[in-house]
Amino acid sequence: MITRLQQVLLLVALAVLPLSLKAQAAPGLPEADKQAIQQYTLTEDVFNRLVAATKEAQAAGIHPQQAGDPSQIHSLDDLARQAMSSDPRIPALIAKHGFTPREFLLANIALMNAGLVVQAKSQPELAKMIDQSKVNAANVAFYEAHQAQIEALLRAGAANGGPEAGNGGQ
Repeated sequence: MITRLQQVLLLVALAVLPLSLKAQAAPGLPEADKQAIQQYTLTEDVFNRLVAATKEAQAAGIHPQQAGDPSQIHSLDDLARQAMSSDPRIPALIAKHGFTPREFLLANIALMNAGLVVQAKSQPELAKMIDQSKVNAANVAFYEAHQAQIEALLRAGAANGGPEAGNGGQ
């Protein structure tokens, strides 16, 4: 069962996160992309820019889109192209906050992965699904240090009509 936290984490990534879920599971990604996902480390600067981009996206009514065609995703760059094409406002918005499409994707995957690891600490079933050898401990610590801020941002997104607003928290 997907919990409320997992659902609201989807909002953080705007149109990218639904696609990034595919990237993590996609066995066809080049090894360099898999390493980039595992090694990407969140920083205060990146987080602050993600927060600013997310708030601006919420205000503009940009919400996560359905994932594109997974057969067309062979790299993180393919994934970034699909995400950027899901809403014509996204490329300018992320550029305004100093992200390339690839970095925006990596930052969101890192944040989501860390959130799932934090959540797994209290959910044994979820914990069984996480490959601990791929966990970036620095990102988990970063997420835990910013958890209240992340959750407040996600609640604001839900209140503004994000995809989880009408599901009763399920």
